[in-house]
Amino acid sequence: MLKGIGVSAGIGLAPAVVLAVSELVIPTAKPADLEAEKTAFWAAHAKVLSDTHALAEKTAAEIGPDEAAVFEAHAMLLEDPTLTDPIVQAIESGENAAKATQDAFDALISMFESMDDEYMAARAADMRDLKERLLRALLHAEAQDISHLAGPAILVAHDLTPSDTAVMDKAHVVGILTEIGGRTAHSAIMARALGLPAVVGCAGVLEAVKNGVMLGIDGATGEVFVAPDETTLSGLNDKLAKYQQEKALLDQFRSAESVTADGHRTLIAANIGTPQDAEGAAQVGADAVGLFRSEFLYMDRGTLPAEEEQAEAYAAAAKALPGKPIIIRTLDIGGDKKLPALPLPEEENPFLGYRAIRLCLGQKDLFKTQLRALLRAAHEYDLRIMFPMISSLEELRAAKAVLEECKAELKAEGLPCRTDVPVGIMIEIPAAALNADALAKECDFFSIGTNDLIQYTTAVDRGNERVSHLYTPFHPSVLRLIRMTIEAAHRAGIFCGMCGEAASDTRLIPLLLGMGLDEFSMSAGALLAARRLIRSLSYEECKTIVEPALSLPTATEVQAYLAGLPLCK
Repeated sequence: MLKGIGVSAGIGLAPAVVLAVSELVIPTAKPADLEAEKTAFWAAHAKVLSDTHALAEKTAAEIGPDEAAVFEAHAMLLEDPTLTDPIVQAIESGENAAKATQDAFDALISMFESMDDEYMAARAADMRDLKERLLRALLHAEAQDISHLAGPAILVAHDLTPSDTAVMDKAHVVGILTEIGGRTAHSAIMARALGLPAVVGCAGVLEAVKNGVMLGIDGATGEVFVAPDETTLSGLNDKLAKYQQEKALLDQFRSAESVTADGHRTLIAANIGTPQDAEGAAQVGADAVGLFRSEFLYMDRGTLPAEEEQAEAYAAAAKALPGKPIIIRTLDIGGDKKLPALPLPEEENPFLGYRAIRLCLGQKDLFKTQLRALLRAAHEYDLRIMFPMISSLEELRAAKAVLEECKAELKAEGLPCRTDVPVGIMIEIPAAALNADALAKECDFFSIGTNDLIQYTTAVDRGNERVSHLYTPFHPSVLRLIRMTIEAAHRAGIFCGMCGEAASDTRLIPLLLGMGLDEFSMSAGALLAARRLIRSLSYEECKTIVEPALSLPTATEVQAYLAGLPLCK
Protein backbone atom coordinates (compact mmCIF):
# COMPACT_ATOMS: atom_id res chain seq x y z
CA MET A 1 0.00 0.00 0.00
CA LEU A 2 1.14 3.54 -0.82
CA LYS A 3 0.07 6.66 1.07
CA GLY A 4 -0.65 10.11 -0.26
CA ILE A 5 -2.94 13.01 0.61
CA GLY A 6 -6.64 12.36 0.22
CA VAL A 7 -8.12 15.49 -1.35
CA SER A 8 -11.45 14.33 -2.76
CA ALA A 9 -13.40 11.67 -0.90
CA GLY A 10 -14.56 8.50 -2.57
CA ILE A 11 -13.33 5.10 -3.70
CA GLY A 12 -11.81 4.55 -7.13
CA LEU A 13 -11.35 1.06 -8.59
CA ALA A 14 -10.01 0.71 -12.14
CA PRO A 15 -6.91 -0.02 -14.23
CA ALA A 16 -4.25 2.68 -14.26
CA VAL A 17 -3.65 4.97 -17.20
CA VAL A 18 -0.20 6.45 -16.60
CA LEU A 19 0.61 9.82 -18.13
CA ALA A 20 4.19 9.54 -19.29
CA VAL A 21 6.59 12.28 -18.20
CA SER A 22 8.07 13.56 -21.44
CA GLU A 23 10.85 16.10 -21.15
CA LEU A 24 10.76 18.66 -23.93
CA VAL A 25 14.20 19.28 -25.41
CA ILE A 26 14.71 23.03 -25.53
CA PRO A 27 17.18 24.13 -28.21
CA THR A 28 20.06 26.30 -27.07
CA ALA A 29 21.27 27.46 -30.46
CA LYS A 30 20.92 31.13 -31.29
CA PRO A 31 18.49 31.76 -34.17
CA ALA A 32 19.78 33.02 -37.48
CA ASP A 33 16.59 34.92 -38.31
CA LEU A 34 15.21 36.85 -35.34
CA GLU A 35 12.12 38.04 -37.20
CA ALA A 36 11.24 34.48 -38.14
CA GLU A 37 11.70 33.47 -34.50
CA LYS A 38 9.32 36.21 -33.34
CA THR A 39 6.81 35.14 -35.98
CA ALA A 40 7.05 31.55 -34.71
CA PHE A 41 6.45 32.70 -31.15
CA TRP A 42 3.38 34.75 -32.05
CA ALA A 43 1.97 31.88 -34.12
CA ALA A 44 2.36 29.50 -31.17
CA HIS A 45 0.92 32.16 -28.88
CA ALA A 46 -2.15 32.60 -31.11
CA LYS A 47 -2.73 28.82 -31.21
CA VAL A 48 -2.50 28.41 -27.45
CA LEU A 49 -4.72 31.45 -26.84
CA SER A 50 -7.35 30.06 -29.20
CA ASP A 51 -7.11 26.62 -27.56
CA THR A 52 -7.44 28.24 -24.13
CA HIS A 53 -10.70 29.97 -25.05
CA ALA A 54 -11.96 26.64 -26.41
CA LEU A 55 -10.98 24.88 -23.16
CA ALA A 56 -12.85 27.54 -21.16
CA GLU A 57 -16.01 26.96 -23.21
CA LYS A 58 -15.68 23.17 -22.97
CA THR A 59 -15.11 23.25 -19.22
CA ALA A 60 -17.98 25.67 -18.60
CA ALA A 61 -20.33 23.41 -20.56
CA GLU A 62 -19.17 20.09 -19.08
CA ILE A 63 -18.37 21.05 -15.48
CA GLY A 64 -19.31 24.61 -14.68
CA PRO A 65 -18.24 28.27 -14.79
CA ASP A 66 -16.20 28.04 -11.59
CA GLU A 67 -13.85 25.49 -13.12
CA ALA A 68 -13.74 27.31 -16.47
CA ALA A 69 -12.42 30.42 -14.70
CA VAL A 70 -8.90 29.01 -14.60
CA PHE A 71 -8.74 29.09 -18.40
CA GLU A 72 -10.13 32.59 -18.50
CA ALA A 73 -7.27 33.54 -16.17
CA HIS A 74 -4.82 31.73 -18.48
CA ALA A 75 -6.11 33.73 -21.44
CA MET A 76 -5.68 36.99 -19.51
CA LEU A 77 -2.13 36.04 -18.63
CA LEU A 78 -1.31 35.15 -22.24
CA GLU A 79 -2.55 38.57 -23.35
CA ASP A 80 -0.62 40.42 -20.64
CA PRO A 81 2.36 42.33 -22.09
CA THR A 82 4.19 41.75 -18.79
CA LEU A 83 4.55 38.12 -19.87
CA THR A 84 4.96 38.50 -23.63
CA ASP A 85 7.22 41.58 -23.70
CA PRO A 86 10.16 39.90 -21.88
CA ILE A 87 9.88 36.92 -24.25
CA VAL A 88 9.95 39.13 -27.33
CA GLN A 89 12.79 41.20 -25.87
CA ALA A 90 14.81 38.05 -25.18
CA ILE A 91 14.27 36.93 -28.80
CA GLU A 92 15.33 40.36 -30.07
CA SER A 93 18.46 40.00 -27.92
CA GLY A 94 19.36 36.80 -29.77
CA GLU A 95 17.55 34.05 -27.84
CA ASN A 96 15.47 31.40 -29.59
CA ALA A 97 11.73 31.50 -28.93
CA ALA A 98 11.56 28.26 -26.96
CA LYS A 99 14.39 29.22 -24.61
CA ALA A 100 12.98 32.72 -24.13
CA THR A 101 9.54 31.25 -23.30
CA GLN A 102 11.00 28.72 -20.90
CA ASP A 103 12.99 31.38 -19.01
CA ALA A 104 10.04 33.75 -18.68
CA PHE A 105 7.73 31.08 -17.30
CA ASP A 106 10.37 29.59 -15.03
CA ALA A 107 10.67 32.97 -13.30
CA LEU A 108 6.90 33.06 -12.72
CA ILE A 109 6.80 29.45 -11.55
CA SER A 110 9.61 30.11 -9.08
CA MET A 111 7.67 33.09 -7.71
CA PHE A 112 4.53 31.06 -7.08
CA GLU A 113 6.36 28.07 -5.64
CA SER A 114 8.07 30.30 -3.06
CA MET A 115 4.80 31.54 -1.57
CA ASP A 116 3.78 30.50 1.94
CA ASP A 117 0.17 30.12 0.92
CA GLU A 118 -0.97 26.75 -0.35
CA TYR A 119 -3.66 28.27 -2.53
CA MET A 120 -1.27 30.68 -4.24
CA ALA A 121 1.65 28.25 -4.43
CA ALA A 122 -0.62 25.81 -6.25
CA ARG A 123 -0.94 28.35 -9.07
CA ALA A 124 2.56 27.28 -10.12
CA ALA A 125 0.80 24.31 -11.75
CA ASP A 126 -1.16 26.76 -13.91
CA MET A 127 2.08 28.39 -15.02
CA ARG A 128 3.67 25.01 -15.79
CA ASP A 129 0.62 24.11 -17.86
CA LEU A 130 0.79 27.27 -19.96
CA LYS A 131 4.54 26.94 -20.34
CA GLU A 132 4.27 23.36 -21.60
CA ARG A 133 1.47 24.19 -24.02
CA LEU A 134 3.39 27.10 -25.50
CA LEU A 135 6.57 25.06 -25.78
CA ARG A 136 4.72 22.15 -27.41
CA ALA A 137 3.22 24.56 -29.93
CA LEU A 138 6.65 26.04 -30.66
CA LEU A 139 8.36 22.65 -30.93
CA HIS A 140 5.44 20.92 -32.70
CA ALA A 141 5.33 18.23 -29.99
CA GLU A 142 2.02 16.45 -29.36
CA ALA A 143 0.78 15.75 -25.83
CA GLN A 144 -0.47 12.31 -24.73
CA ASP A 145 -4.11 11.85 -25.74
CA ILE A 146 -6.36 11.14 -22.75
CA SER A 147 -9.56 12.41 -24.34
CA HIS A 148 -10.68 8.94 -25.39
CA LEU A 149 -10.10 6.00 -23.04
CA ALA A 150 -11.04 2.40 -23.73
CA GLY A 151 -12.81 1.92 -20.39
CA PRO A 152 -12.88 2.94 -16.71
CA ALA A 153 -9.49 4.24 -15.60
CA ILE A 154 -7.62 5.95 -12.79
CA LEU A 155 -5.35 8.66 -14.18
CA VAL A 156 -1.85 8.47 -12.72
CA ALA A 157 0.58 11.34 -13.27
CA HIS A 158 3.39 13.36 -11.76
CA ASP A 159 0.80 16.14 -11.74
CA LEU A 160 -2.33 16.90 -13.72
CA THR A 161 -2.46 20.28 -15.40
CA PRO A 162 -5.68 22.24 -15.90
CA SER A 163 -5.63 21.37 -19.60
CA ASP A 164 -5.21 17.66 -18.76
CA THR A 165 -8.34 17.70 -16.62
CA ALA A 166 -10.26 19.73 -19.20
CA VAL A 167 -9.63 17.28 -22.06
CA MET A 168 -9.63 13.99 -20.14
CA ASP A 169 -12.33 11.44 -20.93
CA LYS A 170 -14.70 12.27 -18.08
CA ALA A 171 -17.01 9.40 -18.96
CA HIS A 172 -14.29 6.88 -18.10
CA VAL A 173 -11.99 8.50 -15.53
CA VAL A 174 -13.06 7.22 -12.10
CA GLY A 175 -10.17 8.59 -10.01
CA ILE A 176 -7.04 10.72 -10.00
CA LEU A 177 -3.66 9.87 -8.47
CA THR A 178 -0.65 12.21 -8.62
CA GLU A 179 2.88 12.21 -7.32
CA ILE A 180 2.86 15.83 -6.15
CA GLY A 181 0.27 18.40 -5.06
CA GLY A 182 -1.88 19.43 -2.13
CA ARG A 183 -5.53 20.21 -1.35
CA THR A 184 -5.51 23.41 -3.41
CA ALA A 185 -3.78 21.97 -6.49
CA HIS A 186 -5.88 22.29 -9.61
CA SER A 187 -6.18 18.52 -9.92
CA ALA A 188 -7.64 18.41 -6.39
CA ILE A 189 -10.10 21.25 -7.06
CA MET A 190 -11.24 19.70 -10.33
CA ALA A 191 -11.61 16.25 -8.76
CA ARG A 192 -13.89 17.68 -6.07
CA ALA A 193 -15.90 19.56 -8.69
CA LEU A 194 -16.37 16.36 -10.70
CA GLY A 195 -17.01 14.24 -7.63
CA LEU A 196 -14.01 12.03 -8.43
CA PRO A 197 -11.93 10.39 -5.70
CA ALA A 198 -8.40 11.78 -5.74
CA VAL A 199 -5.11 11.22 -3.95
CA VAL A 200 -2.20 13.62 -4.50
CA GLY A 201 1.32 13.93 -3.09
CA CYS A 202 1.85 10.16 -3.36
CA ALA A 203 5.64 9.93 -3.58
CA GLY A 204 7.03 7.15 -5.77
CA VAL A 205 3.73 6.31 -7.42
CA LEU A 206 5.12 6.53 -10.96
CA GLU A 207 7.73 3.92 -10.08
CA ALA A 208 5.23 1.61 -8.38
CA VAL A 209 2.37 1.79 -10.89
CA LYS A 210 2.53 0.48 -14.44
CA ASN A 211 0.04 1.17 -17.20
CA GLY A 212 -2.96 -1.16 -16.98
CA VAL A 213 -2.38 -2.44 -13.43
CA MET A 214 -5.51 -2.55 -11.23
CA LEU A 215 -5.63 0.29 -8.70
CA GLY A 216 -7.74 1.08 -5.69
CA ILE A 217 -7.64 4.58 -4.16
CA ASP A 218 -9.35 6.01 -1.10
CA GLY A 219 -9.77 9.76 -1.60
CA ALA A 220 -10.56 10.31 2.09
CA THR A 221 -7.61 8.50 3.70
CA GLY A 222 -5.06 8.88 0.89
CA GLU A 223 -4.52 5.12 0.72
CA VAL A 224 -3.45 3.60 -2.61
CA PHE A 225 -3.64 -0.12 -3.31
CA VAL A 226 -1.63 -1.43 -6.27
CA ALA A 227 -2.92 -4.72 -7.71
CA PRO A 228 -5.13 -5.39 -4.65
CA ASP A 229 -5.80 -9.01 -3.70
CA GLU A 230 -9.33 -10.42 -3.47
CA THR A 231 -9.73 -9.56 0.23
CA THR A 232 -8.62 -5.95 -0.27
CA LEU A 233 -10.75 -5.64 -3.40
CA SER A 234 -13.83 -6.87 -1.53
CA GLY A 235 -13.18 -4.34 1.26
CA LEU A 236 -12.83 -1.50 -1.26
CA ASN A 237 -16.10 -2.46 -2.96
CA ASP A 238 -17.84 -2.37 0.43
CA LYS A 239 -16.38 1.09 1.13
CA LEU A 240 -17.48 2.27 -2.31
CA ALA A 241 -21.09 1.23 -1.63
CA LYS A 242 -21.03 2.98 1.77
CA TYR A 243 -19.52 6.15 0.28
CA GLN A 244 -22.26 6.35 -2.36
CA GLN A 245 -24.89 6.05 0.37
CA GLU A 246 -23.11 8.72 2.44
CA LYS A 247 -22.99 11.12 -0.49
CA ALA A 248 -26.71 10.75 -1.06
CA LEU A 249 -27.33 11.47 2.63
CA LEU A 250 -25.19 14.64 2.61
CA ASP A 251 -27.16 16.10 -0.28
CA GLN A 252 -30.11 16.42 2.11
CA PHE A 253 -28.23 19.11 4.06
CA ARG A 254 -27.84 21.62 1.20
CA SER A 255 -30.92 23.56 2.27
CA ALA A 256 -30.90 22.61 5.96
CA GLU A 257 -30.42 25.23 8.68
CA SER A 258 -27.13 25.32 10.56
CA VAL A 259 -28.64 24.65 13.96
CA THR A 260 -27.78 22.15 16.69
CA ALA A 261 -30.17 19.46 17.89
CA ASP A 262 -31.07 21.65 20.89
CA GLY A 263 -31.75 24.79 18.83
CA HIS A 264 -28.44 26.71 18.97
CA ARG A 265 -27.85 28.56 15.70
CA THR A 266 -24.48 29.03 14.06
CA LEU A 267 -23.21 29.89 10.59
CA ILE A 268 -21.54 27.45 8.20
CA ALA A 269 -19.69 29.67 5.75
CA ALA A 270 -17.39 29.17 2.78
CA ASN A 271 -13.81 30.23 2.11
CA ILE A 272 -13.43 31.41 -1.49
CA GLY A 273 -10.61 32.68 -3.68
CA THR A 274 -12.47 34.11 -6.69
CA PRO A 275 -15.96 35.46 -7.46
CA GLN A 276 -16.65 32.22 -9.33
CA ASP A 277 -16.02 30.22 -6.15
CA ALA A 278 -19.03 31.97 -4.62
CA GLU A 279 -21.28 30.07 -7.04
CA GLY A 280 -19.93 26.77 -5.67
CA ALA A 281 -20.59 28.03 -2.15
CA ALA A 282 -24.17 28.85 -3.10
CA GLN A 283 -24.69 25.36 -4.53
CA VAL A 284 -23.97 23.73 -1.16
CA GLY A 285 -26.10 26.22 0.75
CA ALA A 286 -23.39 28.28 2.46
CA ASP A 287 -24.83 30.68 5.05
CA ALA A 288 -22.15 33.26 4.26
CA VAL A 289 -18.62 33.75 2.95
CA GLY A 290 -16.34 33.83 5.96
CA LEU A 291 -13.19 34.52 3.95
CA PHE A 292 -12.90 35.96 0.46
CA ARG A 293 -9.20 36.07 -0.42
CA SER A 294 -8.75 39.19 -2.53
CA GLU A 295 -5.26 38.27 -3.75
CA PHE A 296 -6.63 36.73 -6.96
CA LEU A 297 -7.10 40.26 -8.33
CA TYR A 298 -3.40 41.01 -8.03
CA MET A 299 -1.85 37.79 -9.32
CA ASP A 300 -0.78 36.81 -12.86
CA ARG A 301 -0.63 40.39 -14.09
CA GLY A 302 1.82 43.21 -14.60
CA THR A 303 -0.42 46.03 -13.42
CA LEU A 304 -2.30 46.59 -10.18
CA PRO A 305 -6.10 46.24 -10.40
CA ALA A 306 -8.04 49.47 -10.69
CA GLU A 307 -10.75 50.52 -8.25
CA GLU A 308 -13.59 49.87 -10.69
CA GLU A 309 -12.35 46.37 -11.52
CA GLN A 310 -12.10 45.48 -7.86
CA ALA A 311 -15.55 46.81 -7.02
CA GLU A 312 -17.07 44.73 -9.84
CA ALA A 313 -15.29 41.58 -8.65
CA TYR A 314 -16.48 41.97 -5.06
CA ALA A 315 -20.03 42.66 -6.25
CA ALA A 316 -19.93 39.57 -8.50
CA ALA A 317 -19.25 37.34 -5.51
CA ALA A 318 -22.08 38.94 -3.55
CA LYS A 319 -24.54 38.41 -6.41
CA ALA A 320 -24.01 34.64 -6.19
CA LEU A 321 -25.12 34.67 -2.55
CA PRO A 322 -27.88 37.30 -2.42
CA GLY A 323 -28.67 38.61 1.03
CA LYS A 324 -25.81 36.73 2.67
CA PRO A 325 -22.78 38.37 4.33
CA ILE A 326 -19.47 38.29 2.45
CA ILE A 327 -16.30 38.92 4.49
CA ILE A 328 -13.52 40.19 2.25
CA ARG A 329 -9.97 40.07 3.53
CA THR A 330 -7.86 43.00 2.41
CA LEU A 331 -4.69 42.26 0.51
CA ASP A 332 -2.61 39.63 2.29
CA ILE A 333 0.65 39.75 0.40
CA GLY A 334 4.25 40.35 1.37
CA GLY A 335 7.84 39.24 1.17
CA ASP A 336 6.83 35.59 0.86
CA LYS A 337 4.12 36.27 -1.73
CA LYS A 338 5.47 38.42 -4.51
CA LEU A 339 3.49 40.27 -7.12
CA PRO A 340 4.85 41.04 -10.60
CA ALA A 341 3.29 44.51 -10.37
CA LEU A 342 4.59 45.25 -6.86
CA PRO A 343 8.34 44.67 -6.54
CA LEU A 344 9.33 44.02 -2.93
CA PRO A 345 12.80 43.57 -1.47
CA GLU A 346 13.95 40.13 -0.35
CA GLU A 347 13.53 39.58 3.39
CA GLU A 348 15.50 37.27 5.61
CA ASN A 349 12.33 36.19 7.42
CA PRO A 350 9.27 37.16 5.36
CA PHE A 351 6.87 35.40 7.73
CA LEU A 352 7.71 38.06 10.32
CA GLY A 353 8.24 40.87 7.87
CA TYR A 354 6.61 43.44 5.64
CA ARG A 355 3.34 41.76 4.72
CA ALA A 356 -0.46 41.97 4.87
CA ILE A 357 -1.67 44.99 6.90
CA ARG A 358 1.91 46.16 7.43
CA LEU A 359 2.46 46.40 3.69
CA CYS A 360 -0.92 48.04 3.12
CA LEU A 361 -0.26 50.72 5.72
CA GLY A 362 3.13 51.30 4.12
CA GLN A 363 1.69 51.39 0.58
CA LYS A 364 -1.21 53.69 1.32
CA ASP A 365 -2.29 54.33 -2.28
CA LEU A 366 -2.52 50.59 -2.90
CA PHE A 367 -4.57 50.17 0.27
CA LYS A 368 -6.91 53.05 -0.47
CA THR A 369 -7.72 51.76 -3.93
CA GLN A 370 -8.91 48.49 -2.43
CA LEU A 371 -10.80 50.11 0.44
CA ARG A 372 -12.59 52.52 -1.89
CA ALA A 373 -13.63 49.59 -4.08
CA LEU A 374 -14.91 47.67 -1.06
CA LEU A 375 -16.91 50.65 0.21
CA ARG A 376 -18.49 51.14 -3.20
CA ALA A 377 -19.40 47.47 -3.60
CA ALA A 378 -20.82 47.42 -0.05
CA HIS A 379 -23.31 50.13 -1.02
CA GLU A 380 -25.56 47.47 -2.61
CA TYR A 381 -24.40 44.26 -0.93
CA ASP A 382 -23.72 42.90 2.55
CA LEU A 383 -19.94 43.09 2.32
CA ARG A 384 -17.68 43.26 5.37
CA ILE A 385 -14.04 44.28 5.53
CA MET A 386 -11.44 42.20 7.36
CA PHE A 387 -7.87 43.27 8.05
CA PRO A 388 -5.27 40.45 8.18
CA MET A 389 -2.19 40.08 10.39
CA ILE A 390 -3.26 42.62 13.00
CA SER A 391 -0.85 42.42 15.93
CA SER A 392 -1.71 45.59 17.85
CA LEU A 393 -4.40 48.14 18.56
CA GLU A 394 -2.24 50.76 16.86
CA GLU A 395 -2.40 48.84 13.57
CA LEU A 396 -6.15 48.44 13.78
CA ARG A 397 -6.62 52.15 14.46
CA ALA A 398 -4.29 53.09 11.61
CA ALA A 399 -6.18 50.84 9.16
CA LYS A 400 -9.52 52.24 10.27
CA ALA A 401 -8.18 55.78 9.86
CA VAL A 402 -7.33 55.05 6.21
CA LEU A 403 -10.82 53.61 5.77
CA GLU A 404 -12.34 56.84 7.14
CA GLU A 405 -10.25 58.85 4.67
CA CYS A 406 -11.68 56.75 1.85
CA LYS A 407 -15.24 57.32 3.05
CA ALA A 408 -14.67 61.06 3.12
CA GLU A 409 -13.14 61.05 -0.38
CA LEU A 410 -16.00 59.04 -1.89
CA LYS A 411 -18.56 61.31 -0.26
CA ALA A 412 -16.78 64.40 -1.58
CA GLU A 413 -16.71 62.87 -5.07
CA GLY A 414 -20.41 62.05 -4.92
CA LEU A 415 -19.84 58.33 -5.35
CA PRO A 416 -22.26 56.00 -3.53
CA CYS A 417 -20.69 53.97 -0.74
CA ARG A 418 -21.64 52.37 2.55
CA THR A 419 -20.30 54.36 5.48
CA ASP A 420 -21.27 51.88 8.21
CA VAL A 421 -19.66 48.79 6.67
CA PRO A 422 -18.72 46.27 9.41
CA VAL A 423 -14.98 46.06 10.02
CA GLY A 424 -13.25 43.07 11.57
CA ILE A 425 -9.83 41.55 11.96
CA MET A 426 -8.20 38.18 11.61
CA ILE A 427 -6.85 36.81 14.86
CA GLU A 428 -3.82 34.91 13.64
CA ILE A 429 -1.02 36.29 15.79
CA PRO A 430 -0.77 35.29 19.48
CA ALA A 431 -0.34 38.96 20.43
CA ALA A 432 -3.78 39.70 19.00
CA ALA A 433 -5.40 36.80 20.86
CA LEU A 434 -3.80 37.90 24.13
CA ASN A 435 -5.04 41.46 23.59
CA ALA A 436 -8.41 40.42 22.20
CA ASP A 437 -10.38 42.30 24.88
CA ALA A 438 -8.98 45.65 23.75
CA LEU A 439 -9.23 44.85 20.03
CA ALA A 440 -12.85 43.66 20.34
CA LYS A 441 -13.94 47.08 21.59
CA GLU A 442 -12.83 48.71 18.34
CA CYS A 443 -14.07 46.32 15.65
CA ASP A 444 -17.27 44.54 14.65
CA PHE A 445 -16.12 40.92 14.42
CA PHE A 446 -13.21 38.51 14.75
CA SER A 447 -12.23 35.66 12.47
CA ILE A 448 -9.62 33.26 13.79
CA GLY A 449 -7.05 32.25 11.18
CA THR A 450 -5.85 28.98 12.69
CA ASN A 451 -3.29 28.21 9.98
CA ASP A 452 -1.02 31.09 11.01
CA LEU A 453 -2.11 31.12 14.65
CA ILE A 454 -0.81 27.56 15.06
CA GLN A 455 2.35 28.37 13.15
CA TYR A 456 3.18 31.48 15.16
CA THR A 457 2.18 29.96 18.50
CA THR A 458 4.24 26.78 18.09
CA ALA A 459 7.09 28.32 16.04
CA VAL A 460 6.59 25.59 13.43
CA ASP A 461 6.86 26.05 9.68
CA ARG A 462 4.05 23.81 8.48
CA GLY A 463 5.78 23.44 5.11
CA ASN A 464 8.96 22.04 6.66
CA GLU A 465 8.58 18.26 6.62
CA ARG A 466 11.14 17.83 9.42
CA VAL A 467 9.04 19.75 11.92
CA SER A 468 5.54 19.71 10.42
CA HIS A 469 4.52 16.90 12.80
CA LEU A 470 4.63 19.53 15.56
CA TYR A 471 2.00 21.60 13.77
CA THR A 472 -1.37 20.68 15.28
CA PRO A 473 -4.65 22.46 16.12
CA PHE A 474 -4.90 20.27 19.23
CA HIS A 475 -1.98 22.02 20.95
CA PRO A 476 -3.30 23.17 24.36
CA SER A 477 -1.83 26.66 23.94
CA VAL A 478 -3.54 27.11 20.59
CA LEU A 479 -6.89 25.95 21.98
CA ARG A 480 -6.59 28.31 24.95
CA LEU A 481 -5.86 31.24 22.63
CA ILE A 482 -8.93 30.32 20.58
CA ARG A 483 -11.17 30.24 23.65
CA MET A 484 -9.67 33.49 24.91
CA THR A 485 -10.50 35.14 21.57
CA ILE A 486 -14.08 33.85 21.46
CA GLU A 487 -14.79 34.93 25.02
CA ALA A 488 -13.31 38.40 24.45
CA ALA A 489 -15.51 38.83 21.36
CA HIS A 490 -18.64 37.85 23.24
CA ARG A 491 -17.86 40.15 26.18
CA ALA A 492 -17.72 43.01 23.68
CA GLY A 493 -20.93 41.90 21.97
CA ILE A 494 -19.36 40.97 18.63
CA PHE A 495 -19.34 37.64 16.80
CA CYS A 496 -16.30 35.40 16.39
CA GLY A 497 -15.78 33.11 13.41
CA MET A 498 -12.97 30.87 12.23
CA CYS A 499 -11.66 30.65 8.67
CA GLY A 500 -8.62 28.39 9.13
CA GLU A 501 -8.45 24.68 8.34
CA ALA A 502 -9.46 23.77 11.90
CA ALA A 503 -12.99 25.08 11.23
CA SER A 504 -13.75 22.07 9.02
CA ASP A 505 -12.05 19.47 11.23
CA THR A 506 -14.90 17.25 12.43
CA ARG A 507 -12.72 16.12 15.33
CA LEU A 508 -12.62 19.71 16.61
CA ILE A 509 -16.04 21.07 15.69
CA PRO A 510 -17.77 19.85 18.91
CA LEU A 511 -15.09 21.54 21.04
CA LEU A 512 -15.20 24.78 19.03
CA LEU A 513 -18.98 24.78 19.22
CA GLY A 514 -18.79 24.29 22.98
CA MET A 515 -16.42 27.29 23.21
CA GLY A 516 -19.14 29.37 21.55
CA LEU A 517 -17.67 29.83 18.07
CA ASP A 518 -20.31 31.66 16.02
CA GLU A 519 -19.18 30.87 12.49
CA PHE A 520 -17.32 27.96 10.88
CA SER A 521 -15.87 28.94 7.50
CA MET A 522 -14.33 26.29 5.22
CA SER A 523 -13.97 25.07 1.65
CA ALA A 524 -17.31 24.45 -0.02
CA GLY A 525 -16.54 20.73 -0.30
CA ALA A 526 -16.40 20.33 3.47
CA LEU A 527 -19.52 22.32 4.26
CA LEU A 528 -22.25 19.67 4.11
CA ALA A 529 -20.41 17.23 6.39
CA ALA A 530 -19.86 20.01 8.93
CA ARG A 531 -23.52 21.03 8.81
CA ARG A 532 -24.69 17.46 9.29
CA LEU A 533 -22.39 17.07 12.31
CA ILE A 534 -23.52 20.33 13.91
CA ARG A 535 -27.18 19.41 13.47
CA SER A 536 -26.52 16.16 15.33
CA LEU A 537 -24.82 17.83 18.31
CA SER A 538 -26.20 19.23 21.53
CA TYR A 539 -24.75 22.67 22.20
CA GLU A 540 -25.25 22.26 25.94
CA GLU A 541 -23.41 18.94 25.88
CA CYS A 542 -20.58 20.43 23.81
CA LYS A 543 -20.08 23.12 26.45
CA THR A 544 -19.37 20.43 29.06
CA ILE A 545 -16.30 19.09 27.20
CA VAL A 546 -14.42 22.41 27.04
CA GLU A 547 -12.89 22.51 30.51
CA PRO A 548 -11.79 18.84 30.53
CA ALA A 549 -10.21 19.21 27.07
CA LEU A 550 -8.36 22.43 27.89
CA SER A 551 -7.06 21.05 31.17
CA LEU A 552 -4.99 18.41 29.36
CA PRO A 553 -1.28 19.18 28.97
CA THR A 554 -0.48 17.71 25.53
CA ALA A 555 -1.96 17.73 22.04
CA THR A 556 -1.95 13.94 21.99
CA GLU A 557 -4.04 13.75 25.14
CA VAL A 558 -6.49 16.40 23.87
CA GLN A 559 -6.95 14.52 20.63
CA ALA A 560 -7.38 11.19 22.41
CA TYR A 561 -9.93 12.70 24.82
CA LEU A 562 -12.04 14.14 22.01
CA ALA A 563 -11.81 10.94 19.96
CA GLY A 564 -13.14 8.97 22.93
CA LEU A 565 -16.28 11.06 23.35
CA PRO A 566 -19.51 9.63 21.90
CA LEU A 567 -20.51 13.06 20.55
CA CYS A 568 -17.24 13.30 18.57
CA LYS A 569 -17.73 10.00 16.75
